[in-house]
Amino acid sequence: MFSDHYPIYLKHPAFFKIVAACDVHKDRRDIVEKDYPECRMFRRFTDMLDEPDIDLVDIATCSGDHVKHAVMSLKKGIWTLLETPMALNPDDAQILRGQAAKAKGRLLILQRGFFAPDFLLARQMMSDPRLGHVHQIRIRREDFIRRDDWQCVKRLGGGASYYAMTDLLLQALKLLPSPPVQMWSELKRLASLGDAEDYAHAVLRTRDLESADVEFSGGCLPSERGNSFELRGERGVFKVAPGATTGTLTVIDPKFEFPRRRASVRTPQLRDMHEEFPVKTIEVSLPRGTGYGPSAFWKHVYDTVRTAAPFPLSLEDSIETIKLVHLMKKTSPFGK
Repeated sequence: MFSDHYPIYLKHPAFFKIVAACDVHKDRRDIVEKDYPECRMFRRFTDMLDEPDIDLVDIATCSGDHVKHAVMSLKKGIWTLLETPMALNPDDAQILRGQAAKAKGRLLILQRGFFAPDFLLARQMMSDPRLGHVHQIRIRREDFIRRDDWQCVKRLGGGASYYAMTDLLLQALKLLPSPPVQMWSELKRLASLGDAEDYAHAVLRTRDLESADVEFSGGCLPSERGNSFELRGERGVFKVAPGATTGTLTVIDPKFEFPRRRASVRTPQLRDMHEEFPVKTIEVSLPRGTGYGPSAFWKHVYDTVRTAAPFPLSLEDSIETIKLVHLMKKTSPFGK
């Protein structure tokens, strides 16, 4: 919470007033108390939920406790923001879905990837006619980190499938033109100090043979890292680097048309069948004024809670990613 959520509260005092905080560690409560002297401090989550002034509860506890804590908050009728993964299996995700319905939809899931600038740009480019029909999507997030926290321990709900792939698979589902009907996956441990995977790889395929190749690696050296998104179409490719707002489109010149030819069953002539054609490299950027990143996400949270504006990401989208992640864990010898 302190590395991701807390700085946002400090950055946007007009949006959020911190009235209560709960943590089992006193040193973390002391940090909040120093910045917000009037904030009430709690060691027990149930005690904090009795505070009358709370509009929104931000849950960033251990993954195995997400469902339990979110249900407690929703039963109080409080707007609930839940860190990913929303649950560790589809059954628990359905429990949350039912409780959210009883609480009039007051459950929001923090899916960072949905608001990432490189993803927003890739989503924009999926319909760009200069690419032609996009038949392959490649999504990569790469790092090298020797994790030693609970996120690398299986029995506590750790593993890259949960802390990384939920976002990446959501991005894939949003980019694919239709739902996947097949999935292949593998899990490995590369650099992590725990027993959970820090490498996850999945390939999704639709009925029309579009594919999304999705990979997270926690053991990739900086010199080996590449683009976060690559869209391969009939007439070229679009590439964008991690976190970038500008990418590169490399395509056959949109004004160029190939000469008409037919396939033949006859013996081919003794010639090279390659053709000459002009290729253009074009820079493409997010439109000016596009909101992205953490600030955009938290602005949506504020608008949803305060003005009843529709949240841009549905609960069903997050549930679908849990189904895919659970399938990865269930079918991999390493995930069990």
